[in-house]
Amino acid sequence: MTIQNRIGRLLSYKHLLNRFRSLGMVKIFSDNIADPLGISASLVRKDFGMFGITGNQKGGYIINNVLTKIDEILGSNETQEVVLVGVGRIGEALMSYKGFYNDGIRIVAGFDIDVKKIRENEDIPVKPIEEMEEYIRNNKIKVAIMAVPDIAAQQTLEILKSSNIQGILNFTPVRFKSTDDIIINNFNIESELVNLIYVVNKHRKSSQKLNTQKK
Repeated sequence: MTIQNRIGRLLSYKHLLNRFRSLGMVKIFSDNIADPLGISASLVRKDFGMFGITGNQKGGYIINNVLTKIDEILGSNETQEVVLVGVGRIGEALMSYKGFYNDGIRIVAGFDIDVKKIRENEDIPVKPIEEMEEYIRNNKIKVAIMAVPDIAAQQTLEILKSSNIQGILNFTPVRFKSTDDIIINNFNIESELVNLIYVVNKHRKSSQKLNTQKK
């Protein structure tokens, strides 16, 4: 089980606990967290134990304490500044997404090669790609989102490497490997959708087969 899976679940726990807190709840048990997420209570306790999130069997977990600890683990207690490279449809959608603020993430600038997309005076300015390396260095940015066309992916990666970027969320169709100097998470929307359709179809066929056997 990878640390990425655990971090993903921590984010799910955070969103769920925020909903519980908005309903006026103060304490929670692992069962209350596990059931809405479709996982086991023992997995919740195991995740919490690994990250030093404590509670007790009779009293459960104090929601505020758990949320504070999760924010510390995820770095959400401090604003994480990120740049976006490629202001196409995906890039525009990411820049418009307000949910990042709830997790302490702020896209501070976008960069694009198309001069028609340059807009310097917006809340999130879009700057020429030629200014990216200097901007990243001057502002000590450590993480970038890459949403450029596949033909520009390698060149963009090289610029980000030379800018001392330490982490990239890669939305391009080109898959890159992490190195000792830079961590790259590849996210291919088409691949994720194909996998989802496969699982749904497989589940549907299994259900149909089971119903046929019952008749």
